[in-house]
Amino acid sequence: MKFFTALSLLVSSASAFAPSLKAATTTTSLHETLNGWVPDEEQFAWGLPGSLAPVGDFDPLGFAENADLNQIKKYREAELQHGRVAMLAVIGMLVTEEPIEFHPLFEASNKDIGPAIRHLDEVRAVSPFFFEILGLVIGAIELNRALLGWKSPDETTLGQLRTEEGTMFQDLKDDYYPGDVNFDPLGLKPEDPEEFAEMHTKELQHGRLAMLGIAGIVAQELVDGQEIFVSMGVAPDRFDPSLLPVQFP
Repeated sequence: MKFFTALSLLVSSASAFAPSLKAATTTTSLHETLNGWVPDEEQFAWGLPGSLAPVGDFDPLGFAENADLNQIKKYREAELQHGRVAMLAVIGMLVTEEPIEFHPLFEASNKDIGPAIRHLDEVRAVSPFFFEILGLVIGAIELNRALLGWKSPDETTLGQLRTEEGTMFQDLKDDYYPGDVNFDPLGLKPEDPEEFAEMHTKELQHGRLAMLGIAGIVAQELVDGQEIFVSMGVAPDRFDPSLLPVQFP
């Protein structure tokens, strides 16, 4: 009995002088949670994937230069979300205009309602409650993302400017990887960290291109009032502005 008591005391005493085991366990846990990414202050953007030749570490305005870990994660979160919305917007613009003209909310085959920047007028006329329902859906999705990725602010810091202590309203969780909201219905997310970093970079690049693309499409349609393929001369112009439900002087 005395032997087992002494052995247990010896083990417990030895564990007190072995903090590296706990640190290693924590590092391994974060490594798995962050999809293999280990934040490194010495690397560009703390080592987050997304750099691609020939541009490489592209940051002309220096946003990433002095950003701390939490800030760089918020930058990447914002970039990913805007890129995803832009990719959906580009697809929506091209599919609902000439020559495809497919729209799930109203029939577009019997009339051309013009560029996609005016389609919201038709949506409001045909489906008046669509935007209210859309707002609730977007709100639910954003609430889920906030609960998944953001820390709950402390009562002492709620509504205040950043201080040295306390969790602020926009602080991300330590084990949250930017953009990873556990939405993968097709099971495309790789388990291998290198493969994940490659796919993550592809998503970023497509999102960045889509943000530039949708900005160009919207600007072009605002300038000439024509659908983008009509402006390019590859689709006929059947648009009659008098058919629009909302008229502008």
